[in-house]
Amino acid sequence: MNNTRFATAIHIMTLLAKSPQDWLTSDWIAGSINVNPVIVRKEISVLREAGLIASRQGKDGGSRLARNAEAISISEIYKAVKNTEVLGKKNQKPNPACSVGKEINVHLDTLFEETDKLVAGFLGNRSLKEFSEQFE
Repeated sequence: MNNTRFATAIHIMTLLAKSPQDWLTSDWIAGSINVNPVIVRKEISVLREAGLIASRQGKDGGSRLARNAEAISISEIYKAVKNTEVLGKKNQKPNPACSVGKEINVHLDTLFEETDKLVAGFLGNRSLKEFSEQFE
């Protein structure tokens, strides 16, 4: 993943884990991340769709965790916002006349899948609660 989506999502989730009873606004969260609230709202929408966040609108609206932080793995957050391969993108049109070019993407697919499984497995052993306890 070569963007900041995961970092933004884990930041949002950590803030919510640190204040489990509060409904945090996207403006407040954006102030912590130092980004535009629109970016926060976009990621909150994705995290809500994944069942990780509950939101409510109105004067007392905001977002909070949909489940206890102990029950949310870092892997779930990663999977919710993952939009690119960990290792990057493959070349779209390698030379089919080349002995490597004609097969490279098949072999890269396997490598990418194995790497993604390793990352998801590594992150799956860590809960949001464990991660958020680093911040006092």
